[in-house]
Amino acid sequence: MENKKTKWSQIYFAVALTTLATLVLELSLTRIFSVVFFYHFAFLAISVALFGLGAGGVFSYVVAGWKGRLFSKLGVLAMIAGVLLIAILVAILSLSAELNVRTLAFVYFISAIPFFLTGTIVSLVIAETIERVDRVYFFDLLGAAVGCLVLVPLLDLLGGPNTVIAAAVLFAFSSVLWFNLSGSASGRAVGLIVSVGLLVMLGLNARMAFIDIWYAKGRAVHDELFVKWNSFSRVGVVKMEPNLRVVIDADAATDIVNTDFEHFSPEQRHASLLEGTGVPYMLVPGAKTMIIGSGGGPDIAHALAGGSKDITAVEINPIIATTVMRGVFADYSRHLYSRPEVRVAVEDGRAFVRRSGEKYDVLQATLVDTWAATAAGAYALSESNLYTVEAFQEYLSHLTDGGLMSFTRWGFEPPRESLRLISLAMEALKRLGETEPANHVVVLRDGGKDRLAGFATTDTVIVKRKPFSPQQIDGLRAMIAPSAITPVYLPGDRAVNPFGELLLSSDPQAYQSQYHFDISPTNDNRPFFFYTVQPRDIWAFVAGGRQHKADFKVNLAVPLLFGLVAVSLVATALVMALPPLVLGTRLPRQKGVLPFLLYFLAIGVGYILIEVALIQKFILLLGHPTYALTIIIFSMLVFSSLGSYWSRKLLKGSDQRLQWAVLGIVGVVAVLAAMVVPVTTAGVGWPMWFKVLATIGLIAPAAFLMGMPFPTGLSRLKAWHEPSVRWAWSLNAAASVLGSGSSIFLALYLGLRETLLIGGLMYLCAFLLVRLTRSPLQPAR
Repeated sequence: MENKKTKWSQIYFAVALTTLATLVLELSLTRIFSVVFFYHFAFLAISVALFGLGAGGVFSYVVAGWKGRLFSKLGVLAMIAGVLLIAILVAILSLSAELNVRTLAFVYFISAIPFFLTGTIVSLVIAETIERVDRVYFFDLLGAAVGCLVLVPLLDLLGGPNTVIAAAVLFAFSSVLWFNLSGSASGRAVGLIVSVGLLVMLGLNARMAFIDIWYAKGRAVHDELFVKWNSFSRVGVVKMEPNLRVVIDADAATDIVNTDFEHFSPEQRHASLLEGTGVPYMLVPGAKTMIIGSGGGPDIAHALAGGSKDITAVEINPIIATTVMRGVFADYSRHLYSRPEVRVAVEDGRAFVRRSGEKYDVLQATLVDTWAATAAGAYALSESNLYTVEAFQEYLSHLTDGGLMSFTRWGFEPPRESLRLISLAMEALKRLGETEPANHVVVLRDGGKDRLAGFATTDTVIVKRKPFSPQQIDGLRAMIAPSAITPVYLPGDRAVNPFGELLLSSDPQAYQSQYHFDISPTNDNRPFFFYTVQPRDIWAFVAGGRQHKADFKVNLAVPLLFGLVAVSLVATALVMALPPLVLGTRLPRQKGVLPFLLYFLAIGVGYILIEVALIQKFILLLGHPTYALTIIIFSMLVFSSLGSYWSRKLLKGSDQRLQWAVLGIVGVVAVLAAMVVPVTTAGVGWPMWFKVLATIGLIAPAAFLMGMPFPTGLSRLKAWHEPSVRWAWSLNAAASVLGSGSSIFLALYLGLRETLLIGGLMYLCAFLLVRLTRSPLQPAR
C-alpha cells in the first residue's frame, strides 16, 4: 500500500471519519423513515445499512481489480457517497405515493447505495491493512461510537434532513483524507470543494428548509405553524378547527387546550366531563391527580373541570412540555402548564411513578403512543413499557384505597388494545392479592361503533384499587345516562361482550389464547403491547394485512419482518455465492477455511441479537428509546473497540485463547440475561446518572470480549487464505442483516431475555467452529 508505513495515523483517522459518517447516516435515516412512512420502518434503516455494507464487501473484490492507487479509489467512492446522498434524500422526501411494495423496494435500494460505497471502502482498507487489523477495527468501531454520541445533538440542533446532509459533508471530507493519502493534489482539491459546497448547503438549508419533509404517510405536509425536531420526534403544530393541534412525526396528535377556566360555569364544567376520560373526575371530585402523557392538556383540563387542586402532569417530550406549551403557544393555551394547580415533569411516566413516594386519587393515561420510533427497532417504544403487568402493578400501588387508574385506548372492533388493558389489570390485581377483578373494572366507550379506517372510537378502562360498591356503580349509571358514553362493562353485568367474557372467565389464559388477537398480558420481558397478531395468524396476516387499515398500521411488523428476513436471507445467500464466482481459481482449497467462514456468520448474528435485545431491554431503565440507543450502542462500540485493540496482546494469535474469549462471551451473556430483568425493573426510579453508570457497567465486560473475535478471526483467516478476508467481512455484515430481522421476531414471540440468550448461543457455535478448524499458525497437536 502507498506509504502506509508512514501514514498509519491518517489511515486510522480516515477510517474513523468514514464510519462516523456511516453511523450518523444510518441512525438519522431511522428518524426520516419514521416521519415519512410509519414508525415500523425506522427499523428498515438498520437493515438497509447492513445490507449495503455487506454488498459493498462483495463489490470490493471488483474495485480491488481496478487500475489506480487504492487510496485514490477510496477517495472517489467517498466523494460519490457524499454527493449521491443529497440526491437520495431528495428522492425519499419527494415520495408522495401510497406506501406499497414497489415504493419500499425503491427506498430500500436507493438508501443502500451510500452504505454500499462505505462497505466497499472499509472492506478494502481492512483487507489491505490486515497486519494491523486490530488497530484498524478499533478505529472503525471508535468512529461509529463517536457518530452515535453526536447523533442526539445533531438531531436536536439540525433536525432529520439536515443531519443527513451533515453525514454527506463528513463523507466528502473523508474523501479529502483518502486523496491526501494517495498524494493526489487534484483529488484533494476537488474533495475540498465538494466538502465546502455541501457545508454551505447545510447552512442554507438550516435557515431556509428548501430540503425538508414534503410528504408524510403519502400526504402533503403543509400549513404548519411550528416545527421542531429532537432526537426522537418531529413536533409540528397545525390549525385543526376549532383548535390548534400538536402532531408528532406527522401522525400521532394531541389538541392544545384553549379553555378559559377563570370564566368556566358549573354547567360547562359538568358538560366537559361527559366523556370517558372525564368520568374519573366525576367519580372522585377534587382528585389528587397524576397524568402520564399530558400532551396539549386535554386530561389536565378534565382534572381542572373536576375540581382538582393538585395535578402532576408527566410529559416525556421536552418540545411539547417546554417549547410548545410553556413557550410559543403558552398564550394560546392560556398558560395551562403554568397554572398553580399543575406541576409538570419532563420525564418518562413510569420512571416518575417509580420515584414518586406519593399516592394519587386518579392516575390517567389517554392514548399515550407517539408512533415515533428510533433505531432501537420497530417496536422499541417507550410507551410499550407503560403497558406491562409490572407497570400496572406499580400504578395500582400508587393509588389511594379509593383511587382509580384510567387508561384510554382505541376502541377497535373486535377489541384488542382496550381488551389487553383488561388482561393487564387482571394480572396486576391478582399479584396485589385481589381475587375478583370483575368488581374492580369499568369499561366505557365514547360514542357509537361507527368505524373509520378500522377504528371504532375510544375505550376507557377504569380500574379501582379496591372493588367498586353497588352504590358507586348505580351512581355512575346515573351520571353517564344523559351522555353519549356507552357502558361496555360495569361490575355486576353479565358476559355479553369480550370484556365481560374475559373478566368473568374461569380460565382467562384459555380465553386469551383462543381470542382473535393476542390480548395476553405483556410484561417487562416482552413489552410489545401494540402488537396483537396471534402466532397462528401470522401467515394469514402477511397475505391480507391491508384488509383493515388500522390493523395494517398497528401490526405492520408482521409483513415487514417477513420481508426483512427474506431480504436478509437473499443478501446472505448472495454474499456467500458471489465471492467464489469472483475468486474463481483462487478459491480456498485448504481444509477448514470454508467451514471457518461460518464463524463470521455466527459472530455477526450473535452480536446484533445481543445488541438489539439490550437496546430494547434498557429502554425501561433509561426511560426512552433514544437514550437506550445512544448509551447501549455507544458503550458496545467503545468497549468492543477496546477489545479489538487489546485482542492481539491478550490472545496472541492463539486458537486456545480465542476459544476461551468466545466462551467468556457465552458466560458473560448468560449472567447478563439473568441480571438484566431484575436490574432494569428495580432501577426505573434511580437517578439518571446512576442508571447510565449501571448500564455501562453491566454491558462493558460482554462488549469488551465481543470486540475480540472478529479481528482475531480475520488474522487467523489471512494465514489460510488472504483473498477470503473481504469475503469474511461481507458474511459478517450479511449475518447482521439476518440477525437484525430475526431479533425483533424473536423478541416479539419469545422475549428479550430469550433473544439475548440465543445471541449467546451463536457465540457458542462460533466456539465450536474455532475448535473444529485448526489454524495453520497453530502447532500440530
